[in-house]
Amino acid sequence: MAGHTTPHFQNDAGHPSIAIGVKRLMCVGANAPFDHPHEFLDMGDDDEIICPYCSTLYKYNSSLESSQTEPSGCTFAVEAT
Repeated sequence: MAGHTTPHFQNDAGHPSIAIGVKRLMCVGANAPFDHPHEFLDMGDDDEIICPYCSTLYKYNSSLESSQTEPSGCTFAVEAT
């Protein structure tokens, strides 16, 4: 699927749930070195999903953009080296 990207999210702060604007995502747990295997999650017809590694509950919120989260700051970004 060239040209399509799956947003990645992290939960360094240990939030019990994170609202996001997409239903297909990648959970990385916390930022390295405390990350877990990057887990692809797909909510399908549901509006929430739990990551099987870190137990973060992701909740779909259609009013958010694909890179927005509530609470803010949970979008994963790779730092350039």
